[in-house]
Amino acid sequence: MYLEITLKQLPEISEKQVVLEPAMRNTAPCILLSALKIKKENPNALMLVAPSDHWIEDENAFAKDVQACFDAAQRENILLTLGIEPTFPNTGYGYIENDKNDISEIKKVKQFREKPDYETAKKFLAAGNFLWNAGIFIWSAKSIIVSFPKHLTGMNSLFSKGITFLNTSEEKKFIEINYAEAENISIDYGILEKADNVFVKKATFDWNDLGTWGALYDKLEKDKNNNSVVNADTYLKDSKNNMVFTNTKKLVVLDGIEDYIVVDKEDVLLLFPKKKEQEIKELLKAVSTKFGKKYL
Repeated sequence: MYLEITLKQLPEISEKQVVLEPAMRNTAPCILLSALKIKKENPNALMLVAPSDHWIEDENAFAKDVQACFDAAQRENILLTLGIEPTFPNTGYGYIENDKNDISEIKKVKQFREKPDYETAKKFLAAGNFLWNAGIFIWSAKSIIVSFPKHLTGMNSLFSKGITFLNTSEEKKFIEINYAEAENISIDYGILEKADNVFVKKATFDWNDLGTWGALYDKLEKDKNNNSVVNADTYLKDSKNNMVFTNTKKLVVLDGIEDYIVVDKEDVLLLFPKKKEQEIKELLKAVSTKFGKKYL
């Protein structure tokens, strides 16, 4: 399914340029595997790593920021990330701390900070040298590859033994056999928080993480009562400021419902207050633990 969606949305690429993960192992394994494939094709290649569920308003500004980082990555053995200037004390994002006395465009990262509580997030904003971590990374293929023997030795050994198979007819078989053996860890934890050559550039474009229902609600068109609806047919009485999503064309009837997220998928129905949206992930973890299945 994902292969078909990818090729439909990116018709200029071919199927051999898409690597499907046979198991969920977070971002570090897929980045290393991709870097090894790319470097084998072009030893001097540069890489952009970006999530697919982000909203970027100004594509020209995004392209300029990426080019500035590409130029820096080509000159030096550094790992770069684009940080987003915070607009409010969000507790749902990780933060990137840089040197507030550094006036250069691209600054060295002092440290990555975990998702904070509200009071800590307010302190980050007041300090003025913290950016949201958007998970957008730029580096040369060889720079990220050399980071793995230092910080994720086992993963490096696992994938390095398959270099001869990459970009050949044997690649798929190698990935299917070995990928699930990789450590389940993000590139942030596995590499970036340990490396001493990580730099950040403040983004100049508008950005939104559509990985949350609230963020999606902000970007969608709304009716006269500020309800956003995806797929559903609706009958809404005395209901406003709701996010309504259904997998299929289903009739949703709401009466007296305000500021709720209403999601109907194949095997789960979620009704959740928008004001508590940042608690959804923890709730779904608890539900998944209880019922032995990942939801939403």
